Amino acid sequence: MEMWTVALLVIASLQAAAGSYSLDDSVGLGRRFDGIGGLSGGGATSRLLVSYPEKQRDEILDLLFKPNFGASLQILKVEIGGDAQSTDGTESSHMHTADDMNFNRGYEWWLMTEAKKRNPNIKLSALSWAFPSWVGNGTGSPYTFPVLTSTYVGYWILGAKSEYKLDIDYVGVWNERQYNSTYIKTLRKTLDDMGLSSVQIVAADGNFKDISANVQSDPDLKAAVSILGAHYPGTNSNADAVASGKQLWASEDYSTFNDDTGAGCWARILNQNYVNGNMTGTISWNLIASYYSGLPYYSDGLMTAAEPWSGNYDVTGTIWMSAHTTQFTKPGYHYLQHNHGAGHLDSGGSYVTLMDPDTEDFTIVIETMSHDHSKCIRPDLPQYEVKTQSATFVLGGSLAKATMLSQWKSTLKFEKGDESEYFQKMPSVEVTKGSFTLDLAVDTVITLSTLKGQQKGAFPNIPGSKPFPDSYKDDFNSYDVDSEAKYFADQSGVFEIVDTRSSHAKAMRQVVTSRPITWCSDSNNPITILGNSTWQDVTVQVSVFLENGSKRAFVAARVDRGGCGILLAQGIYFWIDAAGYWNMTSNLIGADSIAFGKYEVKENTWYTLGLTVKGVMVEASIDEKMVTSQTVKTGKGFVGFGMGGFYPGVFDDFSMTATG
Repeated sequence: MEMWTVALLVIASLQAAAGSYSLDDSVGLGRRFDGIGGLSGGGATSRLLVSYPEKQRDEILDLLFKPNFGASLQILKVEIGGDAQSTDGTESSHMHTADDMNFNRGYEWWLMTEAKKRNPNIKLSALSWAFPSWVGNGTGSPYTFPVLTSTYVGYWILGAKSEYKLDIDYVGVWNERQYNSTYIKTLRKTLDDMGLSSVQIVAADGNFKDISANVQSDPDLKAAVSILGAHYPGTNSNADAVASGKQLWASEDYSTFNDDTGAGCWARILNQNYVNGNMTGTISWNLIASYYSGLPYYSDGLMTAAEPWSGNYDVTGTIWMSAHTTQFTKPGYHYLQHNHGAGHLDSGGSYVTLMDPDTEDFTIVIETMSHDHSKCIRPDLPQYEVKTQSATFVLGGSLAKATMLSQWKSTLKFEKGDESEYFQKMPSVEVTKGSFTLDLAVDTVITLSTLKGQQKGAFPNIPGSKPFPDSYKDDFNSYDVDSEAKYFADQSGVFEIVDTRSSHAKAMRQVVTSRPITWCSDSNNPITILGNSTWQDVTVQVSVFLENGSKRAFVAARVDRGGCGILLAQGIYFWIDAAGYWNMTSNLIGADSIAFGKYEVKENTWYTLGLTVKGVMVEASIDEKMVTSQTVKTGKGFVGFGMGGFYPGVFDDFSMTATG
């Protein structure tokens, strides 16, 4: 081969690959776009947010929900609290018992209200992970008595409307558990009978395969379900789901550490959920990582806000990858059809076009995320290649009227020392004779739109990060009854503020008195934790009142885990029981006793339990009188307290000091 031929081949190989793509609405529009959202719950993932100083809390909420500012989310999905652990903590039910109804508990009402303040058009969705025991009447299943369960869910939706003027748009069945067709049909009828016919059912928050086949074969089920929702679908649905004619959602997706690779994951699936799977709604688990470092899936949110004591928060790239779609669209837009506005790029990556059918404004989102820089936590991502390329977009139909498109760009950089550039306003792109050409680098996202008015919102002077204070105390008197004390993160059971009508005034009470219908392997011993997962040397003290029927209570240090693994939590636990015995264990189960003894029981008495842990030395006290000193080899972790079973107990005058 002659030298000049070789040279031409080398030059050709270095040039960007070229492709041409038609964007044309004259062939008809594609599926309706339902929105991009975030999930608060599954569980207790927004727990620390409510405790932030008001200034920083408002900034965070603006970055999540304010239109044309930050993530500008279009859907907010929340957990219907079920009194049980659902990943990073428990969320309180509106009905602990069948004759109890209270819509002041928890923080999801507050969060939905704040989201609506910022975006009145945001869609609200709800789903249960767990249920109070009474819903199953002792069977351990929410499906045994479908009318009872659907009425319980209906009351939550009615409470949102009557107490907070919130209209719930969507409701699910049971998170990632086998669905029951009879229950879904019963839920539809119950909601209709309650005047909630506008609430659409999403099913079944597992995979597409089972529910889509069943919907195809059962006309009544098909009539009851509005949206087929799957979790972590890997951008794929199936033929039955598409043939059903139902809207398809990734009703939970992402769940990935929010670094640059996480941003790449989010950018890729936001486009390819539609390109590959015809999905028109994608919801991130989670909305905001506002739970302690040391709990499962830390920082797997669209942003991180886990330090209310400092006010620090982290605005991550996933916020701006959201903005590439959400700031330029609204639910009710339509995707253009595949190969006429949506598809894969020839050299890797994807593009989608979304149009307002009323105004004919349109938005194009292009992504070229490489394999290694866009892996999500699940499922496994098959190998593929993305190359630098040139893409020509030819506009047809009403799109051909456009002459200039605004342009926003994000460039992910992974070389050491390089910093990624997110959501940068770029020069507008001129459309010449109905087309334009772009040079596309790898690991970029570009949005082109006929719309204007977008911005990369920001706030100056975000406070610096600080660890949890080394000294902290709370007498619980500053809170409203039924609320939760700040910084405490319930991991089994639910601890709420009560009025003791005694000299102790307000205190924290464990209120779950029967094992819930669980989602995780919940501990039978309710526990709430606080602080820093790296603490070793601490002193912790709390007063406890064993109510009638209560058997055991404890104070703990070096609790080494939370979430769904709380059952196996190691640490130092100092227990007293109603019969006058104390003991010390190295686990939450309450077995493996390190030491034990007796104390004097007094009628209607508060007892102050104390633990001091330093190195391998542990001292335990009752009413500030040391009852044992032991040598114990343990690790590090949170402090906390709780009960030896699902029965009530009251706690007050908490204090702790960390010395190392």
